[in-house]
Amino acid sequence: MASASNSICPIAVARVAPLPSWPRTVSPGAAITVVPVVNGEARRWFALAVGSLVIAGLLSLSVVLGRLPVLSGLIGDPLFFKRCLVVHVDLALVVWFYAFLAGLASMRAGRTTGRSGRLAFALAVSGVVAMLGGALMRGAQPVLANYVPVIDHPLFLGGLGAFFLGTLLFLLETLSSSTHPEASLIPRDAAIGLQAAAVAFVLAGATWIATRTSLPEGLDTWTRHEFSAWGAGHVLQVANAAAMVAVWLWLLARATARPVLSPSWAMVLFTALVAPHFAMPVLTARGALDPLYHSGATLLMRWGIFPIVLIVMAAGLRHLWRHRPTALGRSSDPLAGAACAGFLASVSLTMLGFVLGACIRSSTTLVPAHYHACLGGVTVAFMAAAYLVCAAVRTRGSAITTSAGIAILHAPPSPLRSARRQLILFGIGQSIFALGFAIGGAYGLGRKAYAAEQHVRSAGELVGLGVMGIGGLIATAAGLWFLALVLREMRGWWPRANVLPRFSSSATP
Repeated sequence: MASASNSICPIAVARVAPLPSWPRTVSPGAAITVVPVVNGEARRWFALAVGSLVIAGLLSLSVVLGRLPVLSGLIGDPLFFKRCLVVHVDLALVVWFYAFLAGLASMRAGRTTGRSGRLAFALAVSGVVAMLGGALMRGAQPVLANYVPVIDHPLFLGGLGAFFLGTLLFLLETLSSSTHPEASLIPRDAAIGLQAAAVAFVLAGATWIATRTSLPEGLDTWTRHEFSAWGAGHVLQVANAAAMVAVWLWLLARATARPVLSPSWAMVLFTALVAPHFAMPVLTARGALDPLYHSGATLLMRWGIFPIVLIVMAAGLRHLWRHRPTALGRSSDPLAGAACAGFLASVSLTMLGFVLGACIRSSTTLVPAHYHACLGGVTVAFMAAAYLVCAAVRTRGSAITTSAGIAILHAPPSPLRSARRQLILFGIGQSIFALGFAIGGAYGLGRKAYAAEQHVRSAGELVGLGVMGIGGLIATAAGLWFLALVLREMRGWWPRANVLPRFSSSATP
């Protein structure tokens, strides 16, 4: 690893202070000002995202413990554990995703949003607390609707709305704020993708409002919640895809020390991903119960996401192959290895999800096989990004090297050395888990059936459930490993100030 004094483009550091690990284009003789890149605002949103995973894990444990004969008799409410299941799903797939997106959006902007951002965060946190309280409301009915399951109680519904509103207000604030690319940890092509994800999230909110106003009164509970979330849930998947692809670009830039896409190409591709879904609120014009709304959202989901994702995937794999000498040469860098492993694990799960989705013909466990693979691809990409964020916060006194005009500020050795193995293990476990669902679905195993409701009629269904269980155990172990690594890093986030130095190029080319 080269020092600052003998690098290709020499850089004199004004004082020793924490430095991030990120690719940054450097022109000889140009002055660069570095300001904090993982500010307190971003860290708060990341803490909410990771904290939601911790609580989701505890709630899943409560569901398991509730099956034990002695403990199950202590709670007289038979719906308590199903309510815990609903909150578990919403924390693991809603709060985790969109709180993490908010943290990335704050990093993209390179600045804090001030009082309005703090209020938005407080609203989101209060919403999560209210959602947890909803699980304790005796007799409240859990509704296992698609995309966003809910508890039909004002406390839970108000909490869910507060979280979405707080996150939406914050993302709107980051979209309206000016971007400072020289202060951002995230490369330009990935930053454009995060903007697209934020726009898709706002569009999902508009779709939900349009849907709710077009639903007639007097609907039963399940129909009301199912149709309310159908269109908005489809657009939220666009936000997930855009955020995942943006993280891919960041991971590849970290692994190869080179950006994948030019800003202009990134703008074209992410616009093509998001733009068709602006039709979603319009599809409610004839009412949310009209077939146009349901089938239109399904067609947008079927054809509006995978083409752009595949194009960026192909570009990313080509980029990694072309620059493999650089990536292999930096294999001793644990963060570069984790970035590469996170990208490949996410790509593998996403491709598996696309293939399984193409096999769906009816409502069997092929449906959850498809979305567990796709959402697993988003999760493992965010896990890899979380490691880069943790390293940026903790790095101090790092050496600087350059490669093809890209400055890399290297992190010192840390507990994150095992991050690459954790990401690989999670990718393997989640893939096996999805394949188990797919095997059961191929033999006609029904979805949304639990315990006594589940009827296993063939050896194929039994094998599928067994494979699913093995994969679930592996993925769960890898998820706990991730939480252990990240929580150990997050312990020191707030006592120390994350102040970055001002430095400039001081030597002749």
